[in-house]
Amino acid sequence: MSTRMVEVRAKVMKQNDLLAHSLRERFQQHHTCVVGLVSSPGSGKTAFLEKILTRLSQDHKVAALVGDLATENDAARLQRATPNVKQITTGTICHLDASMVEKALEDWHVGAIDFLFIENVGNLVCPSSYDLGEELRFVLLSATEGEDKPLKYPNIFNSSDVAILTKMDMAAAAEFDLSVVRRNIESVRPGMKIFEVSSKTGLGMEEVISFLCAQLEHSRQPISEK
Repeated sequence: MSTRMVEVRAKVMKQNDLLAHSLRERFQQHHTCVVGLVSSPGSGKTAFLEKILTRLSQDHKVAALVGDLATENDAARLQRATPNVKQITTGTICHLDASMVEKALEDWHVGAIDFLFIENVGNLVCPSSYDLGEELRFVLLSATEGEDKPLKYPNIFNSSDVAILTKMDMAAAAEFDLSVVRRNIESVRPGMKIFEVSSKTGLGMEEVISFLCAQLEHSRQPISEK
């Protein structure tokens, strides 16, 4: 890689980080819990998010930003759970960045949102480098993808806070070795919190909801009490 390309990339990343920092301060000021979701295509990310939005919307104000290269299919699907959904179409760009998030929020009052979810473009490489100002980042891995994803894509796990193992209803059929994937996650991100879920059967979903609600309550505490 040429020196010029390195300098340009460093400048772009610095600009993104500064904007992400500003967004994070804004979210914290309004006590909005912001959760980013990253995964490879087909991990069940949208199905998982639809279930989460449906459940949380019973007691909280929820919203979602959805990144995709071309279609608006995911946003249309999530609108069944909440009308507060916006699609971010990235074209040839394989990730969301902080400027895309800022622009999508222009006509939304962040203070009226308890939970904001940002579903990134399906990709386990590019999103790892871009801070979006989220409080938490979930990385999703399905039982049908195999156990070695954490070893192949360590950066996305290192840049995430929680691992969500999806499609656990298919684990037996896929011969998914839970002990191996847990060991692989631990090897690249020691101590990472892990949830095992199935959007189809509801397995583990209430545990995720409880975790998210606890995060929201923590964000609302005065700094001196944290």
